[in-house]
Amino acid sequence: MAAGAPRVFVSHIAGVPVFDPNGDQVGRVRDLVAMLRVGRRPPRLLGLVVEVISRRRIFLPMTRVTGVESGQVITTGVLNVRRFEQRPTERLVLGELLDRRVRLVESGEEVTVLDVAVQQLPARRDWEIDKVFVRKGKGGALRRKGETLTVEWSAVTGFSLEEDGQGAESLLATFEQLRPADLANVLHHLSPKRRAEVAAALDDDRLADVLEELPDDDQVEILGKLKEERAADVLEAMDPDDAADLLSELPEEDKERLLTLMRPDDAADVRRLLSYEERTAGGLMTTEPIVLRPDATVADALARVRAADLSPALAAQVYVCRPPDETPTGKYLGTVHFQRLLRDPPFTLVSSIVDNDLPPLSPDTALPAVTSYLAAYNMVAAPVVDESGSLLGAVTVDDVLDHLLPDDWRETEFEESAHG
Repeated sequence: MAAGAPRVFVSHIAGVPVFDPNGDQVGRVRDLVAMLRVGRRPPRLLGLVVEVISRRRIFLPMTRVTGVESGQVITTGVLNVRRFEQRPTERLVLGELLDRRVRLVESGEEVTVLDVAVQQLPARRDWEIDKVFVRKGKGGALRRKGETLTVEWSAVTGFSLEEDGQGAESLLATFEQLRPADLANVLHHLSPKRRAEVAAALDDDRLADVLEELPDDDQVEILGKLKEERAADVLEAMDPDDAADLLSELPEEDKERLLTLMRPDDAADVRRLLSYEERTAGGLMTTEPIVLRPDATVADALARVRAADLSPALAAQVYVCRPPDETPTGKYLGTVHFQRLLRDPPFTLVSSIVDNDLPPLSPDTALPAVTSYLAAYNMVAAPVVDESGSLLGAVTVDDVLDHLLPDDWRETEFEESAHG
């Protein structure tokens, strides 16, 4: 941004691409780093936290920023790839300043910070946070009706104080377009206090998706700070295999208490998964594949495959079984792959196009054998069938990869993306 250019609100910077002088994208902005100053002097903006292509987080000093405009950040092209480590005197603008409750100096009225604006100082390379966009009122239902206004930084007080109940709505709005894995990365790098606040503000389905992408210790920490009834609701919203993995990390009494609070059908699926050895087909599988009866049509199958909440691996094929059509099902008849569904007329019965040449997996099949099966037959999912011929679930390639990688792979990945 050239000297004297208009100010930029930070919510408009979050997530925007960062380019080098040649026009090549080097990453995306994930936060801004500021240093609070004594008195009412505006904070100095030190730099940006940039997530580079490898999902590593680095620190980009503002002295290396040549432009912030049109939804992009331009750099000098020189990046230091050292990990970003926040210092005690630094504040993450998106992670720590938004949603904070502060007071107007003139009236003493409490307001909530919705956004802040940054501006480059005239004839200098320094940047400051000079404006604060706030809403009057204490939050909740009243917050939506409160008056909003933009004030000078010096017109508010309270940023230097620790809050017991900092909200998370503006932070969540900033990151609402992130994939669950990317939002999990954001949560991992917040303080435990702020992480708990953001988790509390997410709806059950979104939090379930994010938990599935977090390291085990983060999952346990977040779940432990939820009220038990809500923790059970979130477990119900998770894929049964991921819920089982998380519950297996808890003490036995906590696990049983949460299972008791869950809906009986959901709890039964999770209990069934917990009964298998972890590194077997039974321990890896999900109990919610797409199951169709023999008289279902290709049109029926395609309608099921279109469900937005299905992973690509689960949507790749459907499993044809005799009633009952919930796992454990009646007799397993075979699989129909998505490509075959696209080649046949909509009125075709799935029973007439099943592939029953490949033998299904048994629940006690060990992980190496499951891996070999998927690789040998170029499959992204495989049916798991018990001795009576009933379908128990399906093993997907993403769950196999989770168990082939080192136990701390998520933790390592997040640490490598935490640069600065």
